[in-house]
Amino acid sequence: MQFERADRVAEEIKKEISDIIQHDLKDPRICAELISIVKVNVSKDLRHAKVFVSIFDKDQEKIKNTMKVLENAKPYIRREISQRIKLRFSPEISFELDDSIEYGARISQILNQLNISKDEEKIPENESEGEQEN
Repeated sequence: MQFERADRVAEEIKKEISDIIQHDLKDPRICAELISIVKVNVSKDLRHAKVFVSIFDKDQEKIKNTMKVLENAKPYIRREISQRIKLRFSPEISFELDDSIEYGARISQILNQLNISKDEEKIPENESEGEQEN
């Protein structure tokens, strides 16, 4: 399988943005431990990058504030990327909230609840068989 240059650049941008958020952004409204860069889509001409961000928090207000901080930090992040990755053009960055991880965790929780309820149904059947043998 052959990777295109845009895919390789996207992975590098993902790594660098994650590092910038974890170590360089000093805004107190942002909780860097709860932010994960899920995916980066880069256009073929490498001029636009769409960054999908997952924020692990139940409070919608904190999520909105974190997204605002990221939007306000776009020029800084873009400048840092241009210094860390040698490209002819520094891509224009846009942030998108991605809740796929939370959605997957919710589905996993529902499946676990279903398994627990099935296990509870099997226990009475086994107990009734034991009583019949005696």
